[in-house]
Amino acid sequence: MKSITTAEQFKNVIDKNEPVIVKFQAGWCPDCTRMDMFIDPIIEEFNQYQWYDVNRDELPEIAEKWEVMGIPSLLIFKNGDKTAHLHSANAKSPESVTQFLSDQKE
Repeated sequence: MKSITTAEQFKNVIDKNEPVIVKFQAGWCPDCTRMDMFIDPIIEEFNQYQWYDVNRDELPEIAEKWEVMGIPSLLIFKNGDKTAHLHSANAKSPESVTQFLSDQKE
């Protein structure tokens, strides 16, 4: 998972023609650490996406703009539009993340 550290980099990532997933997290967040422990096989399974990571505390204006109220949250973007959002309350288990991503398949 590649880290995004600037607003310009974030815009370049979400403006891509192919769908990308951005995980919003923070270093102090225990649920984010838990997600890190189970996310790698999910990234391999859903490799049609490019995966990115944003520290919400480093880019708070982006988290606010895209309505990231809790972390970890997974947002899917394509052509600059948010197409799906897995809110933190529903992102606590591998099953919930996998189900969310499966539901996005066309």
